[in-house]
Amino acid sequence: MFQSSRPITSEPLVIGRSAPRVDALTKVTGEERYAADYYPENYLWAGVKRAAYPHARITGIDISQAQGMSGVVSVLTSQDVLGSNRLGIFEKDQPILADGIVRHYGEAVALVTAETKEVLEQALAAIVVEYEPLAAVFDPEEAQNKNSVILHPGRADGNTLLSGEISCGRGAAALADCAFSAEVSIELNWQDHAFLETEAGVAWLEEDGTIAMIVSTQTPFRDRLELAEALKIPPTKFRVMAPYLGGAFGGKDGITVQGFLALAALHSAGRPVKMWYSREERFLAGTKRHPAVMQYTLGCDREGVLQALDCSILLDTGAYSAMGGEVLALAMEHAGGSYCIPHTLIKGAVVYTNNPVASAFRGFGIPQAAAGIEQAVDELAKLAGFDPLQFRLKNAVRRGSVTPAGVLLTQTVGLEECLAKVGEHRLWRERQAWQNSAPPFKRRGVGLAACYHAVGFGPVIPDYANAKLELSPDGRIRVYGGVVDMGQGNAATYMQIVGHILFQGCDNMELVLPDTSRTLPSASSSASRTTFTYGNALTGAANILKERILARALLMFSFQLLEQLSVEDLILLPGRILHQPSGREVPLKMIAGFMDDSERTATYSYTCPVNKQVLPTGKNLRHHGYPHRVFSYGVQLVRLQVDTLTGEVEVCDLLNCIDAGCVLNPQVFEQQIQGGAAQGIGYALFEDFALKEGQIMTNDFSTYILPTAMDMPNMETVVVALAEDDGPYGMKGAGEISIDGVLPAIANGVADSSGTRITKGTLTGEKILLALRQAGKEAVR
Repeated sequence: MFQSSRPITSEPLVIGRSAPRVDALTKVTGEERYAADYYPENYLWAGVKRAAYPHARITGIDISQAQGMSGVVSVLTSQDVLGSNRLGIFEKDQPILADGIVRHYGEAVALVTAETKEVLEQALAAIVVEYEPLAAVFDPEEAQNKNSVILHPGRADGNTLLSGEISCGRGAAALADCAFSAEVSIELNWQDHAFLETEAGVAWLEEDGTIAMIVSTQTPFRDRLELAEALKIPPTKFRVMAPYLGGAFGGKDGITVQGFLALAALHSAGRPVKMWYSREERFLAGTKRHPAVMQYTLGCDREGVLQALDCSILLDTGAYSAMGGEVLALAMEHAGGSYCIPHTLIKGAVVYTNNPVASAFRGFGIPQAAAGIEQAVDELAKLAGFDPLQFRLKNAVRRGSVTPAGVLLTQTVGLEECLAKVGEHRLWRERQAWQNSAPPFKRRGVGLAACYHAVGFGPVIPDYANAKLELSPDGRIRVYGGVVDMGQGNAATYMQIVGHILFQGCDNMELVLPDTSRTLPSASSSASRTTFTYGNALTGAANILKERILARALLMFSFQLLEQLSVEDLILLPGRILHQPSGREVPLKMIAGFMDDSERTATYSYTCPVNKQVLPTGKNLRHHGYPHRVFSYGVQLVRLQVDTLTGEVEVCDLLNCIDAGCVLNPQVFEQQIQGGAAQGIGYALFEDFALKEGQIMTNDFSTYILPTAMDMPNMETVVVALAEDDGPYGMKGAGEISIDGVLPAIANGVADSSGTRITKGTLTGEKILLALRQAGKEAVR
């Protein structure tokens, strides 16, 4: 079902060279099937009745009218859930169907299966839910008050999901000794993932009682564990298949429609069920990026050497925990940026509110942290009279440095090289001339941001992968991809790794996409770790299979030539093996025919090494991922201009200088970097997410504005390729580093052009125009 075997090229795949993606042709022709494209025979539609209050007690649910409608097969409530009815990874607090209390607008209350979409909508409308509205809390600072409404009674910390403190040196006290200090207060908005493919899937019961589903998910193996406890069904009785995803960015890192599909399949009279969120339902029910309230005070000495940092980060995780604790831990680990600051105090908390649920999103808390520290760095450089790039270079971490969070950097660190390359680039060297040539009613600015991004899960949760390869009877190499490709192209890179080792092209290889009954558990597609971890596992499996193939071929050639031969004389070629001294060849198909089934399959397990440093503070953050061992580094530079008549910002140029180790596929790498940068531009300038007492006001693409191709600047990617020993072929994760610094770089550019720093929410034209007006710079030529 999920084998992609369309020939792309017969040329052997090679590491370090751009190669066409194996999914390119089927995607551009429309042949590739996403989860939403599956319509099983005799299927039913499933849909959810959602809450109309941000916080309320359910006093009654009348489903009788819906049950009696022609074409309705089942109407289900929490009483039909036999297990714990609780989803979550670390904090299992979110019900599949609300069982007494709803805690945010749009929470699922009842589940319906019906013959058609029209009947489904009528049945959902016919369900009558009676509520007793409860007091609600929407402000994260208010949620921390002792007299606040408590969303989850019985928790020792009230509405605080997780809080922590990291302290190094003399902490905030050292600010008193600084020659210069700068303060910034930053408030960042929510962000929706806005992927093209909304949450979707189909499910059915197999003959042995297994619940099978094809679903758009980043976490097929973890999904089974969550569903098992919630529904009181053994995890082995779930089969989860993940085709290519039409985008995810963290929004499908966990259960979305899977719980509804499984429950519906159990009550569908044996028929398959299908669920597919509309765009409006995605906005209502899907997770978001955590909004943040941050205070930063940063100090340096007279020479511009950073000395002290005092900062706090407050995140709003909404009604349920999702991955809020882990996002906070990563944000706190990166709160001080990629600089040497000997004295730090980093405080953080993530709290429950009656707002939408926030969870994983590309960057995972680091874009928020980078927005805080990088704007503080710019303000301090300006105050102390230093060039912003040289100021960063003077204080940049190196290998062997200790980060502001106390983490010893033992692996490759390319920040200095990134800053140096940006400093030499024409966009930086020619900045003053460019600014001086601004057209009438335009003010130009240049902004910088430096950042770093941890790779993997951290020291406690095993960051593992299990690779599986097979030499099929027809002589093709079958790659069992255990990690989801959500559009970033990692599946193509897996083929490239295997093709490089076995010297095969795509026409002699095929890919099996994640399927819990065929592929092996390999953790989630997240945390900039997919190719890093799974690539290491694949390398091991490919070398094992190569050794077996050559050993069997050596035996065959020895019988043919009637002499003892050396394996060094054998060369793997596309579809065949050559004995170089004699010139004889044997096709892989023949080799496969002389191998036992067990010999033709090779597996290899890999678990990433972790940071074993024992840190004196922040110990409660350890289980949430702190500290890390490997980091990628980046510097973002933007050139932009502000229209003094309208406040509109145009990003003219964007330079991304990235240290993500050695680059395996330059084309896929650049696509990742540009994609992250584009998403960062949206976060900074366009995606002005609006809430009113917990209700989403920007609930479609007519009100939630995304940047288009017309809004994208000229982009350039510069690579610093420091080989990382831990990574396959020296690579590090590249999926998130390019988004981390875009918002602060733009904010710094806007401040550079206008002389005014806007520190609250999305940098819309209205806000910038108001700031220009207040500064007397509106309509200035």
